[in-house]
Amino acid sequence: MRRFFASLLAAFLATGPALAATCGNTSSGFEAWKADFARTAQASGVGQAGLHALAQSQYASRTISADRNQKSFKYSLDKFMEIRGANVIASQGRQRKAQNPQFYASLERVYGVPAGVLITIHGMETGFGRFMGDSQVVSAIVTLAYDCRRSDFFIPHALGALRLVDMGSISTQTLGARHGELGHTQFLPGNALTYGVDGNGDGRVNFYDLSDAMASTANFLRQKGWRPGQGYQPGEPNYAVLQQWNAATVYQQTIAIVAARIDG
Repeated sequence: MRRFFASLLAAFLATGPALAATCGNTSSGFEAWKADFARTAQASGVGQAGLHALAQSQYASRTISADRNQKSFKYSLDKFMEIRGANVIASQGRQRKAQNPQFYASLERVYGVPAGVLITIHGMETGFGRFMGDSQVVSAIVTLAYDCRRSDFFIPHALGALRLVDMGSISTQTLGARHGELGHTQFLPGNALTYGVDGNGDGRVNFYDLSDAMASTANFLRQKGWRPGQGYQPGEPNYAVLQQWNAATVYQQTIAIVAARIDG
C-alpha cells in the first residue's frame, strides 16, 4: 500500500501540469475542476467506480468552513485539554485498558506502541468511536483537493479516496470527519492506503472496525519512527512521532500527558 500511495503522488506530479485544472476558493469552479481532475485520476490508475464517485461528489461547504476556522492552534494547553475532555479520556482510557489488556498488549508486542498512546488517540479523535463523523468522505476530500488553500496536500488523499472506492473499502455514502478522515482514529484516505492493517484477520482493512483501526494506528506510528521502549514525553525520542500524528502542539502535548496517565 505504501508503494501504491507513492505511485499515486508520482503519477499526479507527472501528469499534474498538463491535466490538473485550476483550484478555486468558491464552489463556482468545482464542477469544471472535477471534469479535469477525472483525467488526472484516470491517469493515476483510478477505475470506473472511483471516477463515478468523483463525478457524484458535491462541494462540501461545511468542510470549507471547518478548514477556515480551526482553533486548536490558538488555545493554551490547559484550555485545549479542558475542551477535549482530557480527564474523562484518561479515566475512561484506564477502564478500556483494564477491560481488554491482552488486545493492547498484543499491539505493543507487534508495533512497540503502548496502550496509553493508542487509547488516547482513539479517545481524542472520536470519543472512543462514539462519533466518527457526519460528512461524506469522498465529497469532503475532493472539495479540499479543489480548494486552493491546501490543494497540493489533499490531492493525493483525494486520489486515495477514489482508489478506496475502487477497492470497495468505502462508497460515496461513507461518512467521516469534515476533512475526510475515516473511522475510529480518523485516517486520511491516502494514509489509510499506506498504513492500513487487517487487525482482525478477516482479509480486509476496515477503519470502522476497532481492531483494524488500532492496528493501523500503531502501524502508522511505528512506520513514522516509533522506538519501542522509549519515552514519548516532550524531549524524549517518540515525542517527534506524535508530532507526525497532528500538527497542533497542544494536541501533541495532550496525547503525551493523557497517555502517561493511562499507562500509569
